[in-house]
Amino acid sequence: MSRTSSRNSVDSNSNPPPQEKRSSADENNLALARHAEKLREGLSRQMPPPSKPVPHRAPQSNPSGVPGMVPMRDGVGHAASDTPINTAPNSPRIPPLRQNSGSSTPRARPTTLDIPGLTKSKVSPDGRIAQRDVGAKLVIVMVGLPARGKSYITKKLARYLNWLQHDTKIFNVGEKRRVVASGPKSPVKTKSSTRLNAPQSGPPSPKTQTGPPELAARILVNGATPQEEKEGFTLPLAALHHEPESAMTRHASRSNPELNSADLEAKFPELTRAPTPEEKEDTSAMEQSAEFFNPQNKKAALIREQVAMETLDDLLNYILNGNGSVGILDATNSTLQRRKAVMDRIRERAGVDLNVLFLESLCEDEKLLESNMRLKLSGPDYKDKDPVASLIDFKKRVAIYERAYVPLGKYEEKNNMSYIQMIDVGRKIISHQIKGFLSAQANYYLLNFNLAPRQIWITRHGESMDNLAGKIGGDSDLSAVGIKYAHALTKFVAEERKLWEIHQIEKVAKSHLPPHSGDTSPPNPHYDPFAEDEPQQKSFCVWTSMLKRSIQTAQFFDEEEFDTKQMRMLDELNAGIMEGMTYADIRSKFPQEYEIRKSDKLHYRYPGPGGEGYLDIINRLRPVIVELERMTDHVLLVGHRSVARVLLAYFKGLGREEVADLDVPLGMLYCLEPKPYGVDFKAYQYDARQEWFVHMPNFELKRAPADSVA
Repeated sequence: MSRTSSRNSVDSNSNPPPQEKRSSADENNLALARHAEKLREGLSRQMPPPSKPVPHRAPQSNPSGVPGMVPMRDGVGHAASDTPINTAPNSPRIPPLRQNSGSSTPRARPTTLDIPGLTKSKVSPDGRIAQRDVGAKLVIVMVGLPARGKSYITKKLARYLNWLQHDTKIFNVGEKRRVVASGPKSPVKTKSSTRLNAPQSGPPSPKTQTGPPELAARILVNGATPQEEKEGFTLPLAALHHEPESAMTRHASRSNPELNSADLEAKFPELTRAPTPEEKEDTSAMEQSAEFFNPQNKKAALIREQVAMETLDDLLNYILNGNGSVGILDATNSTLQRRKAVMDRIRERAGVDLNVLFLESLCEDEKLLESNMRLKLSGPDYKDKDPVASLIDFKKRVAIYERAYVPLGKYEEKNNMSYIQMIDVGRKIISHQIKGFLSAQANYYLLNFNLAPRQIWITRHGESMDNLAGKIGGDSDLSAVGIKYAHALTKFVAEERKLWEIHQIEKVAKSHLPPHSGDTSPPNPHYDPFAEDEPQQKSFCVWTSMLKRSIQTAQFFDEEEFDTKQMRMLDELNAGIMEGMTYADIRSKFPQEYEIRKSDKLHYRYPGPGGEGYLDIINRLRPVIVELERMTDHVLLVGHRSVARVLLAYFKGLGREEVADLDVPLGMLYCLEPKPYGVDFKAYQYDARQEWFVHMPNFELKRAPADSVA
């Protein structure tokens, strides 16, 4: 007893053993373990009570006799499988732990593909990207020296994405810069500039509606507009660091306009203090020569930076406050400072969810660069000016940019920034960290990209027996008139092919740098390592659908001279249960469907097995469009009304409201030639008396008559 008490006394008087100090990592792991245990307890309470254990039995024979059919158990049903049943227990599923979770914490929305006509959800019933899904949207920032094809790339890319029904818009810094530097009397029209604190919806107020004269006077060289100075607010240029501008910094810059000017010049050290309106109030026109782009030109340098940021704000308003899915900032963005400022402004306004893709165009081929420069001389900066003097001035401008030019590369890779480099307009593509569905679509399109001179012909099949009966769909033969159309089409296309080759030889002979008097338009700036001084004859492809009326229209082409191929992608729109009916039959038997289709043909889909709509045709033709952009040969597509409408809408860059209503009658033949500035378009009409095609000058595509149901 005394021994026990003495032991107790010793124990009570002694200090407790020291506890080991836990690191912060151990504390986090312990917290995670406790959280996981709570989740398991919650899941176990929600699970139904376990059923009685079933004794192990030998494998039973398959009563169905079908190989791979698993015996039914638990009343679930049979599953066709050739994989043995797994007997191992499943691993426990533990939901991921959300940091700072709580009922008021906004959940990051998953970003997946949105394809109009192929996907839909509650927030996006038509498959288009919802306004709130910022993480699914995309900002493309162009990078590159002048005359590298940036504007050409942006126009092609915007046309493709809009054709896929993803709302895309180009915001060109050069266009706004010309308006501003041209002074108050500039006749050029520009879109109204929207203030940063403008409401998200509704028409802009009269204060924010700015025309060209007001815009020229509004962007001053001290970094603030007169109205903003009265309100103690200046348009802030984003900080050059990745960290967003702090609230204190924003408050200081808004309360002190002079501080903003100093901050602006500190961020752009190559710019020195510019005259303020008190010192020199000048909004007169400025010459858009190389001197305008000289960093030592204080007024012009500050104007360029302000215009760039205002254009970016217009883009972000379109993405964040409007219905835009893709915004393209078309500018040189040639310095690391400018690209940092652009990125910071995007993160300041849109956060980290909005995808940003830098797209750089480089030219290493000398002939390609010369072609680009020739094309630039016909642009708005040098219009109606001496070509020799213009070329000298333009080369000076490029040299100024080259001094500070930093191509995409190590900095972007170090900071995990997405970018694409295009060398020689598609000869070589470098992609880095391509994230998101829209970025992947843009990358895929740019991989199949060229500007080789070629012709793309589009026509409908000749008249068919179903056309005579007024029936839609079906797979009928050509009528006698349709056979004559096929003969005439073969002869005419062969003749036009020869004339095109002659024209190309003459065009090369008249091409000079700088252009001389009487020169034709500049050659297509495309890379061809095997190009010779004299153009070689191009191959000619003829593509038809797999329906008889299309195949028979192309039956007279000599396969030794023309490569013919049938494609199911070019088939006519499937009318489902209404195949083979006339529109009068549809109106009497399906009056409700008839009216629904008439009100919105683009989004309508015919009911029944195989029924399609125009959005299905767009998605079906996507690989055809990409192949047409990739190939350098001539091609004739013999399709159907819906197919011709969708193809023409792509090449002409038509809006979605026009696609399904284009007037594309039988007997019309359309010719398209890709050019650096767009697409040359010609139309020919079949003359049955001459059995030949007649050119229709000044032809414009138009919508079908209002009473048309086709």
